[in-house]
Amino acid sequence: MTPDQIAVWAGAGTAVCALLAGLWRAGRAAIRTAARLDDLADDWRGTPERPGVPARPGVLERIAGIEQCTERIAGRLTRVEEELHPNGGGSLRDAVNRVDARTARIAPDN
Repeated sequence: MTPDQIAVWAGAGTAVCALLAGLWRAGRAAIRTAARLDDLADDWRGTPERPGVPARPGVLERIAGIEQCTERIAGRLTRVEEELHPNGGGSLRDAVNRVDARTARIAPDN
């Protein structure tokens, strides 16, 4: 084998090794991406309960829970707002107005 043939075979071996290394890196990147997509799918759908691991709800279940919580908060906020307006004697605003009127009679401003 001549030195030129050795150089050609060494170059070919180097090229094959470089190609295999590139394929290895691309394969590892594809596997990592697939694992991330699998995690995303699990987060979206949720996961069932397993021994020692509680169930995790999916995105749509969580959104439904947020909507229910928002409706409860809106109802409570409506009741609070009703207390801020006079309604003939039963609201907090009416009570503040009564206390203010009594205080003005007891200690009028000079």
